[in-house]
Amino acid sequence: MTASTQKSVHNNNATGHETHGDIDRLAELISDIRVAMLTTFPSGGKPHARPMYTQEIEAEDFDGTLWFMTDAESLKIAELAANPAVLITYAAPSKNRYVVVTGTAHSEHNPEKAHELWNIHAKGWYPNGPDDPSLALIRVQVASAEYWDGPSNTSYLLNLLTAVVTGTRVSTTGKHGTLG
Repeated sequence: MTASTQKSVHNNNATGHETHGDIDRLAELISDIRVAMLTTFPSGGKPHARPMYTQEIEAEDFDGTLWFMTDAESLKIAELAANPAVLITYAAPSKNRYVVVTGTAHSEHNPEKAHELWNIHAKGWYPNGPDDPSLALIRVQVASAEYWDGPSNTSYLLNLLTAVVTGTRVSTTGKHGTLG
């Protein structure tokens, strides 16, 4: 994202009208979805997806960079070296919330950042601590994102019931938007 688009989000609500928000919306949407599917695109190969724990997303501090921890010898490190393009998907079905993020990822050995991101989940995987040489960080700079933030399940079910009884199409109050 360029500096001019980093804070620009266009939302399309159910009526089709555009409203404006900012990148903080992306952080709000994904901050409580800890596990995402990180997809890499190996050169000449099929896309390769795997679940990854997203590190530290605070809406007020989010700058468009996502962080993940991994083993320095993992296949994804080689895949990112060959092609840094990634697709990251977040899903919270209980909230009818879905987010797709594209970006550029790079791996790095960065004990200082690892100390900053350190948490109980990391300790479980890297018992030698944030200075463990087998610990690598994946830094993803978000290029774009698209989200669908639907109504609550109760609201949807009431709208569905109304549509079925009246013979009309379901009308929801969900939001759809893009970033970048």
